[in-house]
Amino acid sequence: VRLVESGGGLVQPGGSLRLSCTASGLAVASYAVNWWRQAPGKEREGVSCIDKGDGKTYYSDSLKDRFTASRDNAKNVVFLQMNNLKPDDTAVYLCSADSSCLRPGHYWGQGTQVTVSS
Repeated sequence: VRLVESGGGLVQPGGSLRLSCTASGLAVASYAVNWWRQAPGKEREGVSCIDKGDGKTYYSDSLKDRFTASRDNAKNVVFLQMNNLKPDDTAVYLCSADSSCLRPGHYWGQGTQVTVSS
């Protein structure tokens, strides 16, 4: 099983990025896929989860108005659309897969760096 995040980079405040979590060895439709982020000196923070099956989404309260998770079952990819980015969004963003959104993640990617700066 492998999860690979991509789409990170440097963006100005107010900009947008779309992150991808591409899976191999598992079907994203059959797993709950979480997005997390970790900023330097801070604890890892849960960003969103897209549940297995019906794809119901859950978000951190502080991010739900700007971030949107989605899934392409045919391509076996989970996306995180991030809009109106702020400097505080700077972090490494990681995806994980597990049997439930309530579980911390059995499979993990390596992360992609997002830097929001002018």
